[in-house]
Amino acid sequence: MIKVNWIIFEVLPIIGFFLAVTLLVHQNQPRRSPASTIAWLLAILLVPYFGVPAYILFGGRKLKRMTKNKADLALDIKACGERLITPGVGCIFPLRPGNEVSLLVNGEKAYSALVELIEHAEKSIDITTYILGNDETGTAILAALTRRAKQGIAVRLLLDALGSFTISKKMLAPLVAAGGRCAFFIPMMHLLFRGRANLRNHRKIIIVDNTVAMLGGMNIAREYMGATAGGRRWYDLSLIVKGPVLADLQHVFSSDWRFAAKQDTPPGNAPGHGGSGADVALQAVPSGPDVAGDPLYESIITVFFKARRRVWIVTPYFIPDEMLLKSICIAAKRGIDVRIVIPRVSNHPLADLVRRNYLRQVQESGATIYNFTPGMMHGKLILVDNELGIVGSMNTDLRSFFLNYEIALFIYNEDTVNELDRWVTDLISQSVPGIKKANVLVEFFEGIARLLAPLL
Repeated sequence: MIKVNWIIFEVLPIIGFFLAVTLLVHQNQPRRSPASTIAWLLAILLVPYFGVPAYILFGGRKLKRMTKNKADLALDIKACGERLITPGVGCIFPLRPGNEVSLLVNGEKAYSALVELIEHAEKSIDITTYILGNDETGTAILAALTRRAKQGIAVRLLLDALGSFTISKKMLAPLVAAGGRCAFFIPMMHLLFRGRANLRNHRKIIIVDNTVAMLGGMNIAREYMGATAGGRRWYDLSLIVKGPVLADLQHVFSSDWRFAAKQDTPPGNAPGHGGSGADVALQAVPSGPDVAGDPLYESIITVFFKARRRVWIVTPYFIPDEMLLKSICIAAKRGIDVRIVIPRVSNHPLADLVRRNYLRQVQESGATIYNFTPGMMHGKLILVDNELGIVGSMNTDLRSFFLNYEIALFIYNEDTVNELDRWVTDLISQSVPGIKKANVLVEFFEGIARLLAPLL
């Protein structure tokens, strides 16, 4: 008994101390933000038996040696046209005119569009999604893909191993037997002590025949889409896109597929124009460890500083870093119409607790916060003035901007921006404005939660 107590109270603290020191030296790297550094310091020092293993599993951020097998997306990109999103902010893909964009403003329309895309495919179906639901929506889409694979369509399905952890190989077996191919992005069972558990593929891209794509915030699961309206279906947004930007989306998918499936991608046909009335200029902006720098994050901050009339943000989770928060607050103080639409209650209670302190600071700067009341709102959209709409898979949080593999479309077209404006205005009409002032006790716990925000 004495020996056991000696091990618990003498040996383990010493081991924990040396592990903590080792990890502290490692995590103090130049690319890590001060907020992230402080958060990991607190976790490692105060609770080393939790903080040290957590850092080993989840502490990686764009570590080259961790992601060296994932090719840089800039490879093999041919320069053409304007390559800058905004002056001073680079992107690997150029701004491409001549596209066609259609909005999918709810889960029923998105599901119908996806089924139609699958049924009318002539050569290929490429799908990458964070979540494939083990439910009626996921199984129906799997059945449709299996049926088309049997008919000779080349089907490739790329799932994130964490987001789609409920999907077993047994569920995918009929699709594979029919000739389809499936892969998981960074399987969880291989992650121990590699520091890559945070590097999730959060992109949602569906490409059919390299001529039409569907992307946005919706996963393929009951909460996001389905054949009929569901009482608990989340409010979300996706896009149907045709035109030259398909080449860039296909490049992103092919890179992810080569990394996850260890298979080469056959060259596809070059996408043409969207068709009659295809006058939308689009720029695909990926982010993640396979992109040098942080072009999506930097571009968003830049357009916030350049905004002349409005900055509207729709996001399910609001956990910005200090620079992004400051850019929003400064825009509001300049008299810009800053609005942030969030779900009154999201599916992540801890994220709801953390966001309040940030939202209160933004509100005090002159912005208006809208709490969407009918249910969970999962859309990801930014509107800047009447000229730019940004739609993609990214949330307005640290994880999306600095850890996940994400994809966004920068939309430069007034008519499309007006359509997006109407979607946001409808959300606002169903929202309650304002964040209530907190008492001293609540502010204390919010302050603690904010310190740990970079770990969420």
